[in-house]
Amino acid sequence: EPGDRRSLQAAVRQVIAALSAAYGRLLAALAWLGCVLLLVMMLVIVADVALRNLAIAGLPRGLAWSNEVSEFLLYLITMCVAPWLLRQGQHIRVDIVLQGLPRPVAYALEWVGDAIGLVYCLFIAWYSARAALDSHAAGSLNIKTLVTPEWWSLAPLPVVFVLLSIEMLFRMHRLAHAERGPRHDAVSAA
Repeated sequence: EPGDRRSLQAAVRQVIAALSAAYGRLLAALAWLGCVLLLVMMLVIVADVALRNLAIAGLPRGLAWSNEVSEFLLYLITMCVAPWLLRQGQHIRVDIVLQGLPRPVAYALEWVGDAIGLVYCLFIAWYSARAALDSHAAGSLNIKTLVTPEWWSLAPLPVVFVLLSIEMLFRMHRLAHAERGPRHDAVSAA
């Protein structure tokens, strides 16, 4: 019956809205973690520079591992913040053509872009998971100043790309319930 169908659709929308809100909080927490990691990276760099330039008795002349740790932290910051940026519509987006196209065409291209984004995110999640598992099984190491298992640097990739895939699905859901036209988040053309 039409009344039952509408109430079921409304219930599904409420569940999706609740899941989306909870997911948004998870992504916001990851973004905050990215901010904390940025602070840690800054402190490591400042400590390294200070120790190289100030002779302090009992302390080393710099932190030999600071470049490696800073590089890894920069990578982790990117991994933590990327899904949140996608959710906020603050990712890189070239939309000047979309804003100039007829609204139905732009709306269709938004769907194409989201579908392509979802496929790529799922592929990269699968491929990077395989790479991390293969690296773990092989016992591969990164040997620089610090010696670390290679899979440590590969493990965040599949997690983040699964998160990005989930956000792509939420984007598609929001697009399905938005007005028919190009998105208005993070537009570069008016």
